[in-house]
Formats: sequence, C-alpha cells, structure tokens
Amino acid sequence: MEKSCTAFFFSWPEAFQAGVEAAGGKGWNLGRLERYGFKIPVGGVLAAGAYRSFIEENNLLEATGEIAQSVSIGNIGEREIEDKLFLIREKIKSGTISTTIREELVSKLKSIGILDKPLAVRSSATAEDAAGTSFAGIHDSFLNVRGLDNILSAIKSCYASLWTPRAVAYRRKMSVKDDDVIPAVVVMEMVEAKAAGVGFTCDPRTGREDVMVISANFGLGESVVSGAVEPDEYRLRLGYWPEIKEKIIGRKERMTVPRENVGTVSVQPAESMAGQALSDENIIKLGFLILRVFEALGSGEQHQDIEWVFSGSEFILVQARPVTALPKCTCAEIKDQPDIWSNVNFRDAIPFVQSTLNWSINKIGLPGALQSPFQSVGYHMPQGLRYIRLYQGRAYLNLSLQQWLWYDALGLAPRKTNDSLGGHQPEIKINEKKPYAGVRGLKRIGRMLKLLMAIPKAKRRARESFANYNDYTANLLKKDFKSFTNEQFIHTFITNAKVSTEFAAVFFFLGISSAPPHTMLVNTLEKYFPRKGNAMANAIMAGGADITSAQHGYRLMEMAEIARSDVDARRFFSAELFDPLLWDRGLPDNSPFKQSLRNFLAEYGHRGIYECDIINPRWREDPSYLLHIIRSTVEIADTGAIKARQKEKADRAWREINQKLPWHRRVQVKSWWKQALKGAELREMAKSVLVKLYEPGRMIYQEIGQRLAERGIIEEPNDIYHCALTEIFSIVWGYWDGMGLAVLVAERRAGMKEMEDLSPPDLIIDEAPHFAEPTNLSPDNALAGMGVAAGRASGAARLIHHPDEGGKLLAGDVLVAPSTDPAWTPLFLRASAIVMESGGFLSHGSIVAREYGIPAVVNIPGVMKLIDDHQLIAVDGDAGKVYL
Repeated sequence: MEKSCTAFFFSWPEAFQAGVEAAGGKGWNLGRLERYGFKIPVGGVLAAGAYRSFIEENNLLEATGEIAQSVSIGNIGEREIEDKLFLIREKIKSGTISTTIREELVSKLKSIGILDKPLAVRSSATAEDAAGTSFAGIHDSFLNVRGLDNILSAIKSCYASLWTPRAVAYRRKMSVKDDDVIPAVVVMEMVEAKAAGVGFTCDPRTGREDVMVISANFGLGESVVSGAVEPDEYRLRLGYWPEIKEKIIGRKERMTVPRENVGTVSVQPAESMAGQALSDENIIKLGFLILRVFEALGSGEQHQDIEWVFSGSEFILVQARPVTALPKCTCAEIKDQPDIWSNVNFRDAIPFVQSTLNWSINKIGLPGALQSPFQSVGYHMPQGLRYIRLYQGRAYLNLSLQQWLWYDALGLAPRKTNDSLGGHQPEIKINEKKPYAGVRGLKRIGRMLKLLMAIPKAKRRARESFANYNDYTANLLKKDFKSFTNEQFIHTFITNAKVSTEFAAVFFFLGISSAPPHTMLVNTLEKYFPRKGNAMANAIMAGGADITSAQHGYRLMEMAEIARSDVDARRFFSAELFDPLLWDRGLPDNSPFKQSLRNFLAEYGHRGIYECDIINPRWREDPSYLLHIIRSTVEIADTGAIKARQKEKADRAWREINQKLPWHRRVQVKSWWKQALKGAELREMAKSVLVKLYEPGRMIYQEIGQRLAERGIIEEPNDIYHCALTEIFSIVWGYWDGMGLAVLVAERRAGMKEMEDLSPPDLIIDEAPHFAEPTNLSPDNALAGMGVAAGRASGAARLIHHPDEGGKLLAGDVLVAPSTDPAWTPLFLRASAIVMESGGFLSHGSIVAREYGIPAVVNIPGVMKLIDDHQLIAVDGDAGKVYL
C-alpha cells in the first residue's frame, strides 16, 4: 500500500513500509537492504502512484489502454504497432510532471542532500520480480544524472521504457497485464566506483547452488551488466563460508566512467589497472556480503542477483533482486520428471520450523553426509545437486534425487527407497526394465558388493569413530569459551565443521548398515512363514539389542522405581507446587534418586527434545521433561514386567522358527538376526554420538550471543539462534558491525511463530504443495500401514503432537503421533501400542518399538485426523493394520 495519496517520494524506510506495489521491486528491496544494515546509496523512491498521476494529467490513459487492447505477441513486430509504441513513448517524454510531484521531489532530494549531486535514476516496476518472471534489463535506467531538469527527463524516460517493443513483448510472452507493471523510480546518489559488477548466490547458467558467481570490472557496473566487456569472473565455493574456487581474469578492454557533465562514457582502463578488478581479500569480503543478502532477502532459499560497487574502501549495494528463473540442476535421467520433495525422515528428527542458525548449519553439512554412501562405493556423484530445502520453514528431502541415486548406484527400485524412509511420496519413472543388465548393471552389482563388504568394515571401525568423536566433544566441553578471542572462535568453527562433517558421513553410512541384513532376515523367514516374515523378524528382535535411545526409557523407569522407595524423592514429586528445576537444591545429596538422575544426565544429558535443532536446550541444561515423565510413572513403573513381555514375545517366535526351519536355515536366520540387531544398535548409537557436538555448540553460540547482546547488536543472547552462520561469521571476522541484525532477528522470530501455525504439506512436487490423501478404511474397518514391531494390542487412542503433551498418555493407551525422535522414547513404555503418520522400518520409532516389543504400525497418511482422541483402537503390528 502507498503511504498516502499526497506522498509521492519515499525515503528508504518508507519504501520498505510502502511495499512492492508502491515502491516497485528495486525500490522495495533497497528499502529492505537499508533496514537490515546493508550499505546503500543515499536516496529514495518516486512512488508508482506518481506514474499513474502523470498518465492521467497528461491525458494518456486512453492511449495506453488502446495499446493494451491492440498489441499482442503476434503483431508486436509490425510497423503499425512499432509506430504506436514510438508515439506513446514520445508523448510520455514530452509530458509534464505536475508541480505537486516536482516540488515534493525537490524538497525530499534537498533534505537528504543529493539534489545537486550526480544521481542514478532507475526504473523500479511493481511486478518486475514476480515468481517466474525477470524484468532484468527490460526497463531503462540512467546514470550520472545532474540537475532537476535532467532528473525529470530521466524519470519520464523510465516511464517511457515501459512501452518499448522489448518491454511489451516480454509482458505478452509472460502473460503479465500492462496494468500490473507500473513503474516507480529509484533516485539515488551515484557512488564513486573503483570497481563494480554483479554477484549471484548460485550459478545462473547451470542452476548449480553450491557455487557463487561474481563478475567484476573497473569503473561503473554498466559495462558488466550490458555485456559490453569480458569481465573478471570469480567462482566461490559455498561451504560454511565462501572460498575462492576459480578465477577467470577477463580482458576488460573497456570500462564505464561518468562523463564530465551528464551520462557515462566507455574508456580504456589505465595500464595500472591490469590484473583482477578485486583482490582476493575483497572477493571473500564481497562473498560474505552477498551471502548476507541471500539470508536477509532470500531467507537462505531464494537466490539473489546483486549489483555492487566498490568505492576503494567499502562495498555498496545498488540493487538486489531474486533469481526467478534458474535452470534445473539434477541428474540427466530424471531432468524431465518433477522434483518430489518430501518431509519423510525429517519428520522424525526436525519436524518443526527450523531455527535460522540450525538450518544454515544443516544445509551445508547434510548434503555431504547424504552423498557419503554413494561415494564409499565409487559412484560418481554429479556436482551441484540440491538435496534438501525449506518450505514454509520446514525441511524437505529431494526424493526424486534419492530414488534415482539409489537406483543408479545400486539398482534398488524406487519402492525400496520409499519403504526404508517411509513417507507417502510417489515413485519416479525408471525406463530400464532390468537394472542389472549390461555394463551398467554389472557396475551396479559391483557397487552393491562393495557396499555389502564395506558394512562389516564400517561396523568394526564404528567404536573407534565413536571414541574419537566423544573425546573431541568432551575436550571441547572443558574449554572456557568466555575467554575465547574471535580468532579462537574461528579456529573452533573450522575444526567443528570438519569433525562433524566427517562423523555425519559415518552416521549416515551406519544408518543404512542394518537394512541389508534386516531385508535378508525378512526374506528368509517369508519363505517359511508366508505373509508373516516381517512380523516374525520384528518379534525376534524384541529386547535383543542394546539400543541407546531405548535405554533412556529403561533408565527413566528404573529411576521412577527408585523414587518410589526414596522418601525425599516422593516428597519432591508430590509437592503441590512441583518445580522440576529445583531438583538439585531440593533433594539431599544422599538421595538415591538424585544420584541416579546425576548418573543419567552424565551419560545422556547431551540429548534433548528435538535435539537436532540447536535452538532446543539439552537435558543437562533443563531436565524438566525427564522429571515430569518420572513423576507421572512413579506409581506404575515396572521394568521387570516390560522385559519379561519382550522375552516372552521373542521366545515364542524363536520356538516357531526352530520348529519349522531346517538347521542350516536356522543358522542363516541367526546370522542375519545378529547383524540386523548390531546395525540397529550402531545406528542409534551413532545418532547419540552425532548430537554430542550440539551441546558445546550451544555453549559457543550462547557466548557469542552474550557478546552481541552486550554490544547492542541483538537484544538477548538467545537471539543468536535466529542468526545465520554467514551473519555470525561476518561479525566475528570483522566484515560487518551487525547493524540491522536485531531488526532481522525480530522478523525471523515472528515469522517462525507464524509458520508454526501452518500445516506442513507431506510433499512439494516442483513448487506445488501436496497433502497425503488419508488412508481409506478397509471393509473390516481397518487402516493399513507398515508393521514395524510385532504383536497386537488395543486401548484408547491418545493423539500426542509433541513430547511435552506426554502427560496425557496413560498406561495402556495407544500412542498416536505424527512421528518420533529419541525424546519420545520414555512415552513408549507407557503405551500398549504405537501408531504413526510417517516412518520406515529403519526410523527411530520403529527401531525402539521393536526393541521394547510394543506393537507398532507406521506410515498411515492422515492418521492424526482419522482417529479421534480417546477412541478405542486395536493395533496389529504383524499385519500392519489399525482397527477402529
């Protein structure tokens, strides 16, 4: 909305408030840049309303309306149409800008001190940066404009450029109405340019999103934007910070400089200007600046096209716009198929809106980890693929890419990938009928054998990897971060990034290590127990492994039993005003319960609720959730009964197996069983070890947050979690003073709350959100899913959306959840059965339910809406069905 009908010229803050409809794309983005602390020229925006007023006062409404009716994409090149467009442009150029607008313009330019200075006058159309369109270079801009008459003439020329054949043809091609593209005009001081150019937060030619491309020349950026010279091209690798990957030094035979009076001229650069236009140090500095624009204007997802000027001492931004048309960068074989983005797997670990800091860490680290299984078997990975993304603040995985990579590398059908991950995504189309035929097939067999041989090696090395990582995090926890210098923080960042990336690869590799033996176990049993192989495999795995995330639950139940016989603990838990944070002061040191809780926190205190987002506190920081769980189970905890139930279930299944299978098959089954259990143990232990670095990581960022808060850059230390890594590094490295960050943080915090209220779609197909169709009831009143833990049980359904709601779950209820992570584990032992909307047989919830011997069915679309709270349901983990 425009500020008012009488205000035509906006300052940068006013342009931000006015929005795109009044300030146009360039003007609004410049207002945003100024708001977030970026250095931009002094200036403002002549509002789009001034154009409307100009057209009306010069009686041009009818002429522009007639063009809208008569000009089409088919006749745009005809002489008559060209003449019409030329005539309207001339009428606009000879028109009169009203006294009211002229006087306001003069007053405002005087007040900001630029009326008599050289100015840039640039078109800023209202629809120029809409999704799928890019008006870059379509409308005119003018540099080195001096004096009021020339300013008014340049403004009218910007208006006229709306009606060039080029501009009209583009609108017709993109089906954009003429009335939707109204020009505002940016008027700002010219910056003395030692060098200038453009920067992209991606590679606009290939669509690669792991590189940044910067073009640079001496003088003004016009020579680069117009393509008049061969500029320098700097390609930067985008990791946790930008690094120079490649420099192509252009010939730069000409440079654009201001004329002595008005306009610009192309001249030959002086001999002293030979070599690259920017030093390596300034390239890195510019890289950080461009990435900050990516985070501030594009939320780290929407790539940006930025025009910059280097004054010799600092960088000034003169334009930023979204990259609206980026080539699709994916594997050639699936390029013509839609991109399928799914929240599968992420729904277990990070289902909520991501904090800015967490996502800026994960979007760098996760892609490398996702590639590790393929690289370990010698599969050549195409460069620049996009593996993960955000949609409305939540994380999504590129399932089209995952399905293709697992097929192309190892010959696994897309259905197998879907089954292992869970979720409700469609399968990509595979043109080959026989994945293991021909030379390509032989390579897949070879890689599969490599993988199968590598798994035992990875298991053997796992304990050593765990020990090394544990030692590293333990030593880090001993550091006094309050005494750290900026250089020490930088060194720690770099080391942490290296260590966590290396271990993330170990984690993902171990994550798949239980899949082959589990599959072989199920297939072997299926031959002797038709349609029951999966159920039998799940049954014999009950209570058979040392699953670290299952141990949380056992230990909490044991602590509840200890508390039951501990007088001090009973008094603490039965207090009318129960405050869990008083446990350390409220319980005497000789309390057996207090001692057991201290031991628990020493071993598992690095974990937390949705621990894979660094914004969430660890249990060692705040054990309130644990103490509420214990308090609710003091009277009912019975670890012995749970383990007896597991043993009875597994023993019964083993008796059937021993009766039906010949001895050599029994040996085979036991071998696959042991390997599957070992794989599950290592997967869950790897997850526990992986999140250990989050604890010292939180301590580091809290200390930085404290320092930034003391300097007034952010309001409070916890605001650091709403800052991107690039922003933090820019401040720590001294590239930025942090001005504007507090405003950005406040907007992100508010946006996070707004997005939390949105229902996340299960899939994004290309850019369209899709919600999984709820499963239909079968004739026998059942919902079908995937049985991941054997057995049958019934009870009242309790719909739990977050672990904090666990108090609603009573002993014997059926836990119905969207997904689970290790924080849910204590709730499992209170439930008679588990039902989840998503999940695969290797997901956390499935592994723990099998270990506990609790019947579980997962991957039922819409189950949270299909089942009513308190409704009586029966769960058949053998058949994978839930009966209402």
